[in-house]
Amino acid sequence: MEKERKDALEMAEKKKEKNEKSAEEARRKAMIGVAVGIDLAGSKKRPTGFCIMDLSLNAHTSVLYTDSQILREVAKTRAEVVCIDAPLSLPKGRKSIEDRHGPHFRACDMELRKRHIRFFPITLGPMRMLTERGIRIKKRLEGMGFRVFECFPGGAQDILNIPRKQEGLNLLARALKRHGVKGLKPSATGDELDAVTCALVGIDYILGKYEKLGDENEGIILMPKT
Repeated sequence: MEKERKDALEMAEKKKEKNEKSAEEARRKAMIGVAVGIDLAGSKKRPTGFCIMDLSLNAHTSVLYTDSQILREVAKTRAEVVCIDAPLSLPKGRKSIEDRHGPHFRACDMELRKRHIRFFPITLGPMRMLTERGIRIKKRLEGMGFRVFECFPGGAQDILNIPRKQEGLNLLARALKRHGVKGLKPSATGDELDAVTCALVGIDYILGKYEKLGDENEGIILMPKT
């Protein structure tokens, strides 16, 4: 009797493990071809735009604030790639973001300048806080097994001939829809729309339609390739 009970428990445990494994595998398969875009704020007191996008360009956006919220939401997605609008590296030779004697520009920044794409240097005022936060979150996400890239939605919008949010949120939303993006909320904020653009670049990465600006050993910016 005791042996039968033990065998029944072992069988039930094996069945449970098999079901859990099948559910996890189904979740992974369901998320193949998914990209996450994050329009990161320099401070947790300010809104961070967040977007999940699939290969059909269905976009689901939200607004987050704290590091833990961002990490938790990314962890739910099992995304193939995470694209973050924030500097994720320092220029070669710079010891820290507060180092006033180190270089101010990376190779990827110089490439943006060469292409006449407007950007803020990472050592400029509020950008220092954003850079520190970006590097910290990238390290955490990579530790969780995610592939993470720096993205610049303003530059991507220039390349894709999409208006930046400063030109009007309605114009940006309409342009994204013309580009094939689906599911945009009428109430989507500028942060959310920039996160959508980051996710779109992530989808281009998955499809192999991208280019990397800069030096791999220093830090690159992922851009769409037209």
